[in-house]
Amino acid sequence: MRVIRWLITLSGICLAANLYANPTLSTFDNTYNAKLYGFNITVTSKLSALPNGNYQYLFNADSSVGRVAETTEISWLENENRVVPHHYTYKRKGMGNNRDDELLFDWENLKLNNTKKNQVTSLDANKKLHDSLSYQVQLNQDLIAGKTQFSYTVTNTRKIRNYVFEIVGEETLSTPLGDVKTVKLKRSRENDDLVTYAWFAKDFQYLLVRMQQEENGSSYTIYISKASINGKAIEHF
Repeated sequence: MRVIRWLITLSGICLAANLYANPTLSTFDNTYNAKLYGFNITVTSKLSALPNGNYQYLFNADSSVGRVAETTEISWLENENRVVPHHYTYKRKGMGNNRDDELLFDWENLKLNNTKKNQVTSLDANKKLHDSLSYQVQLNQDLIAGKTQFSYTVTNTRKIRNYVFEIVGEETLSTPLGDVKTVKLKRSRENDDLVTYAWFAKDFQYLLVRMQQEENGSSYTIYISKASINGKAIEHF
């Protein structure tokens, strides 16, 4: 069902920003809203610090017909400007299309363990493999660092793909939090009609404020409705 696919693909680029150049990542808690075929969809993304010095990134997309919940534990190598994933989970429920996956990244032994499928794959440390959430944090940090080319090797627990983004312009958007200057990125997929556009707030360290997906003449959009950085709410752009 198209609504379920929309819930799944929403997780491709729902991230938040680090407001300060810092050896640590800034935490965040953001909410996005959308409507598709009469169904209200609420998307939340949250990054929290863990006691072990790592971070946990949570992503949830909820509607009355389905739910996607993802988590990843990551570490931040500030001297390399690099995000490293360690433990990723994915759960999907709705319309008889349930799924439950878990990945463990064993970087010491260069092994990737899919615990739900009892599979072990060799890791190449030089390829900097990401899960479906950790690459989003890396993309955000690359924008903050001023990079203009973005390519990430990503596993969704079952396949490995290359995600490529390009900057296609700048726009001022009207949002529930006010007007904001943005940079617009595009992600295209080979042999796929689905195209994703994402707008990031330039003056708020590239916070994601809007995402739009286009396919076969139809488009679906999510908008930011609530945001906070390091526990402080963003009242107005």
